[in-house]
Amino acid sequence: MKFTELSKSLKEELSPVYVIEGNDAYFTDHAVSALREACNIAQPALNDTRTEGETLKGDALSAFFDSLYTLPFFDERRFVRLSEYHPSESEFSRGLQKYLVDPCPTTVLAIVNHEKKGNTVDYKKKKGITYVDCSHADEETLTKWLFALLRREGLSADTDAVARMTRYCAFDAARLKKESEKLLLLLGEGGRVTREVVEEQIERDVEYKIYELTQASSRGDFTSFTEISEDLFKKGYEESSAIFSLSAHYKTLLQIAELGRLSDAQIAERTGQKPYAVKKNREIVDRLGERKIRDRFLALERLSAEIRSGKITSSGALTDAIAKIFFE
Repeated sequence: MKFTELSKSLKEELSPVYVIEGNDAYFTDHAVSALREACNIAQPALNDTRTEGETLKGDALSAFFDSLYTLPFFDERRFVRLSEYHPSESEFSRGLQKYLVDPCPTTVLAIVNHEKKGNTVDYKKKKGITYVDCSHADEETLTKWLFALLRREGLSADTDAVARMTRYCAFDAARLKKESEKLLLLLGEGGRVTREVVEEQIERDVEYKIYELTQASSRGDFTSFTEISEDLFKKGYEESSAIFSLSAHYKTLLQIAELGRLSDAQIAERTGQKPYAVKKNREIVDRLGERKIRDRFLALERLSAEIRSGKITSSGALTDAIAKIFFE
């Protein structure tokens, strides 16, 4: 399940073994907190333990799984955290697999990994484990999560405001949580988060401003392009970086144009993009056409190469790029 589904599942049942895995530290930390809260532990010194996975070698492996059958003291459950445990298939069969056959009913084991390592067991395919995906969420998932978060904090929100807030924060769940707390203080309980509120109160992340810059170039919106680029340059963003970002943007569009017969999901798999991003970029491709995209990409690649070789200054390259994109 996704992290966003964990709270609902905990209201229905508490499983004996969870694997919390993913590269989003906010989701990982809060998944652990949600499990611990569900265990309702009043005596953490006795019933909340932590172990590092790298210590489970040799006799320590069997000793650890034997210890999971220890009864809780003055609580109904024990909560055991096992961090960064990446066993091979053989290690899994000698330890966790045996435990899964008859897990202790009063122990909740949470294996917490920030990333999957190569040639190790794939927990998602193992029976008896409740797998919680805490990887960085896509835009649609994160927007739904933010909607629910704002609602829990007593705020209502417009759909476009939530989507804009998600992008402004560069899909960073931790920052979205902090910004939602700020909006609660600003608007008060019962307040409404509108597009205007987001634009006035949420500082756009540099990554999102770069995204806006490339989108303005695709739309042919010279005014917005100029305003965004000037703001970026004031904050230390270099003109050469703008050229490289634009080149990468048009390269992505060209890839989509060349794979046009494939579905969004198939293109996403081949290019490493999210299906939603493919859908949005495909709309740009349909509007601009492959020929124009290719011309712009080749021009930007040439300018990038000339910057690196010293044939042109970054400022001169940006002037040429603007002329190519907006005035040809």
